[in-house]
This record gives sequence, structure tokens and C-alpha cells, in this order.
Amino acid sequence: MTLLAPNTDLWFLNTRVSIAVPASAGSDGLSVIHHHAPFGDSPPLHIHDTEDEVFHLLSGRIRFTMGDRIVSAQAGQTLIAPKGVAHSYFVDSPEGAQWMTVTTPGDFEALVREVARPATSAGLPAPHGPPSEAEAAALTEACARHGIRLVGAPMAPASAV
Repeated sequence: MTLLAPNTDLWFLNTRVSIAVPASAGSDGLSVIHHHAPFGDSPPLHIHDTEDEVFHLLSGRIRFTMGDRIVSAQAGQTLIAPKGVAHSYFVDSPEGAQWMTVTTPGDFEALVREVARPATSAGLPAPHGPPSEAEAAALTEACARHGIRLVGAPMAPASAV
């Protein structure tokens, strides 16, 4: 058994993440990442080509779209977004949400490490509106390098659906 050293917090898009178990820690590339996101956070609809993504909610409420299904989840619940299935989420709780993601062989973690920047203060990063054309192109290219395809827009608030 190996006790892992605390990892530096990162700002990944509009979220704060901490890599609790890096893919390099074991032989199978298992990665566990802690996420903290604000109300309204939603990444583009995307597909992981190489890994399932497991979400375990620690606090808050999140609405997920997976394929043609929409699922609402709250603290204590666990969901899986199978590889090859388009998915996204929308943080519905006003206080934001926290969750853990588990993936293997570490492609998502590699994307996070490439795109994120060191957190320079406590809490979440300053809100950043929609990405510029150049930022969107850079994110699309980074995702492609890590087996992730962006295939649609972020989710809308429930009241706009």
C-alpha cells in the first residue's frame, strides 16, 4: 500500500480540481480526481473514446445527459458515463457541487494536467464566460490528443430546457 502525497489544486476551466490518485501511482492507470464546480458549470457535450468515467457526488445536485437520457443526481449517488457515449453535466445546486471522477487509463487526467493552471487562491477560479474562438479551438485540439471528442454545446439550465 502506498500513501499518496497531497496534490496541488488546479483550476480546470471553471472548476477547482485536485488529483487524489494520479494514473502514474498504479499499474493500470487508475485516476481519481476531486472536482469542485460552481452553480451553472457545464462542459461541452463530449465523448471519451478510451475510458469510462465514473462520477461519485459528494455534495450538491448535478443534472447529467448521457446519450439520450437525462439523469439528476445528488450527494451520495454514483453514475457512469460509458466510453463512446456523449455526455455532459449541469451543476443545479446554488452552492455548487463536489464530486470525484474515476477513470482509467488516465487520458482524462492527462487532459486536465495539460489544460489546467495552478490554483492561485482558495476557492474557485474567477468566472470565465464562453471561450473565445481561439480558446475553443485549443480545447478541442487538447481533447483530441487525449481521446476525447467535443460533439456539442454545454447543457442549458433546467428552466431553459
